[in-house]
Amino acid sequence: MWPAPATLKGFSFINRGISSQTSAQILGRFDNHVVPLQPNIIIVQVGINDLKTIPLFPEQKAAIITNCKANIQQIVTRSVNSGATVILTTIFPIGSVPLTRQPFWSPEIAQAVSEVNAYLYSLKAKDVLILDAYSLLVQNGQVQSNYVRDTLHLNERGYKVLNQELTHVLSTWLTDKSLKRN
Repeated sequence: MWPAPATLKGFSFINRGISSQTSAQILGRFDNHVVPLQPNIIIVQVGINDLKTIPLFPEQKAAIITNCKANIQQIVTRSVNSGATVILTTIFPIGSVPLTRQPFWSPEIAQAVSEVNAYLYSLKAKDVLILDAYSLLVQNGQVQSNYVRDTLHLNERGYKVLNQELTHVLSTWLTDKSLKRN
């Protein structure tokens, strides 16, 4: 649902995101859906669909978090091995949980988001950049109300904030790439 920045010159965007997929599902289709495109940059925004299952399988919380981290690490590794630079976004903060979703929700989801986001920074490398979406969007532990469409999804204003930062990251990457050629 993340639209490409409208004002960014020199880049073409192909969105391979599929709503509601877990990191395992993305990893399973990555080699067929992303690698053949031979992108220079791969933006990876994944994880919440794994972590939101914790209340359904509380005894598997540790395994869910571990698997999420491992799958993200594999996506990043495959991206870098394909020759791409990775822009890895932190998992977005969660919005307020409506009454209808509360029986299937837990504060442990937000704790897991924090744990996985901290892990994402360990993946930062020469070809792996971190876009800290969480910090851009959070206020008092939740996504800012003017950026949210529902518990897990952003509205147009939220994506505008992310695209401003993405534009900055991509522009910096392009400048750095140009400087390395000279």
